[in-house]
Amino acid sequence: MRFDVFTLFPNLIHPYLSESILQRARERGLLEVFVHDIRAYTTDKHHITDEPPYGGGGGMVMKCEPIFNAIESVLGAPPSCPVILLTPQGRTFTQQVAQELAREPHLALLCGRYEGVDERVREHLVSDQISVGDYVLTGGELPALILIDAITRLLPGALGDPDGATDDSYASGLLEYPHYTRPAEFRGWKVPEVLLSGNHAQIARWRREQALLRTLLKRPDLLQRADLSEQDKKILKKLSENPEENFPS
Repeated sequence: MRFDVFTLFPNLIHPYLSESILQRARERGLLEVFVHDIRAYTTDKHHITDEPPYGGGGGMVMKCEPIFNAIESVLGAPPSCPVILLTPQGRTFTQQVAQELAREPHLALLCGRYEGVDERVREHLVSDQISVGDYVLTGGELPALILIDAITRLLPGALGDPDGATDDSYASGLLEYPHYTRPAEFRGWKVPEVLLSGNHAQIARWRREQALLRTLLKRPDLLQRADLSEQDKKILKKLSENPEENFPS
């Protein structure tokens, strides 16, 4: 999969791509990321990329000319792939949106800055707008990396565990079950016996119950849209009677 990232601060992008899962995915040829400095596409001698807004007000606005020049120079006119503006005004990024975008072979990410972009960029250039949450960041570079990370995890072969992405929190609509590793006892806190039993059917049932319980306690709103079986509903009914007794300490 290919990403083209358009930003005023390319040095913020490169370090995160050079470690861990993303680096391995690049080495395996699963992921390509090209980072483009919007400032390089200005046409004035001072390389100006932002101006005060018409009508007054505080802050600066990213100019439309350098953005159009950068994206159309790299991707053509019209762009050859979806162009996503990272902005607090966009649709909220979720695991479902990550799964939707992972089906695209090529995505362009435009990182906003300052008070945002000239409205003509929204109207005539970008094809999607995404927010990573109901808060404001300094720029779109961190959200761009969040999208790249979340989407790359869904690419076949990107994770060491083939089922790793499907077991993650939100992937199934629920929060993930608790994990334990060695030692089996630490400071008197023991790993649940079922995980040491070797009985994979019992372990699978326990993990499903714990995922349901954890979601019930921490994010009950997710249960409204989760794909629940009749057995899941029975488990939830039982757990909801006294969830704290079932939750691992």
